Amino acid sequence: MDVTNDVTDDVTGAPQIPEQRGERLRDAAVRYAEERHWDVLPGAWLEPVAGAGQWWDRCCCGAADCPSPGAHPTRADWADQATGSAVVARRMWARAPRASILLPTGRTFDALDVPETAGCLALARMERMDVELGPVTSTPGRRMLFFVLPGAAAKIPHLVRNQGWPPSSIDLVARGEGDYVVAPPTRVGRHGSSVQWARRPTAANRWLPDAEELVSALAYACGREGR
Repeated sequence: MDVTNDVTDDVTGAPQIPEQRGERLRDAAVRYAEERHWDVLPGAWLEPVAGAGQWWDRCCCGAADCPSPGAHPTRADWADQATGSAVVARRMWARAPRASILLPTGRTFDALDVPETAGCLALARMERMDVELGPVTSTPGRRMLFFVLPGAAAKIPHLVRNQGWPPSSIDLVARGEGDYVVAPPTRVGRHGSSVQWARRPTAANRWLPDAEELVSALAYACGREGR
């Protein structure tokens, strides 16, 4: 994977995470807006806490049972706050340097979200077949997200049925309008691991594939995963 999670301890034992890689988060958010024309949004972030002689991370929202620590919007009108301006993005992360990077889906891309084992199997198969792929992320929650053209969320149930799978029988989720994904190098979860690129955004994958080009391999891999 491309992104590592550097955490060092000082003499007090408290984890030292320089602005949760604040410069990298800001620079990454600016790059996504500037180079990929993706809308970006600063979300929640992790805060180190101590207890029983151990350190761990909790979400800045303060909810002890937060289901997505460091990986969710901080306001209800988040969709209206997302920006495609690199200047505005720089300003946003200057105010909140530890904020996660959220990318709204349904605008310049949708994302096909599958279990990591199925994603790795499908990725290897598609690479052997020379399928044109877009960027792919890998999350600490052991999911992989394949970036595709917008509109996938509406088409996936039909496409999956055409592959012979009832949509409810396989773990393939299409993230489209009204949803978002978490972008590298954001740290998420109780242990503060980073979202990473399994396939980085490059000039070669600027043009995203249609979901129809990926669904056969993904549905097959997810079907095997569910057996």
